[in-house]
Amino acid sequence: MIDVSNQVKYLNPATLNKNPGFTNVIVVTGPVKTIYIGGQDAVDAAGHIVGKGDVKAQAEQVFKNLQAALAAAGAGLEHVVKWNILIVQGQSLPAGFEVFQRVWGHRPNPPAITVMFVVGLANPDFLLEMDAIAVIPQ
Repeated sequence: MIDVSNQVKYLNPATLNKNPGFTNVIVVTGPVKTIYIGGQDAVDAAGHIVGKGDVKAQAEQVFKNLQAALAAAGAGLEHVVKWNILIVQGQSLPAGFEVFQRVWGHRPNPPAITVMFVVGLANPDFLLEMDAIAVIPQ
């Protein structure tokens, strides 16, 4: 494993609320590869929507897609420094976040996270969408 302690710093200042589910500030310095993953929806490789009407099932597929995108760029979940989550109003954020907590597991240094409730997404059957920024030390 590469020591990234000098290139990626996870900060939770005492003046901000510390939450075990996310980090407040992440600072990246030095030679790194930055990966930007566009919004991923609950669509399988064949283009079929997975989990219509079920935010938890859609979150599962979204994380599969995110992991596939990370792997294509030579990265893993441990390299993610920022998630953006868009969830349709009226859907259960805890149900989707339960999937995040299970997938993230006991890794240290959770990413910074922004959650936005939206009126709708590109397809009316999509209940949530996530994008990510990952950093790999070079």
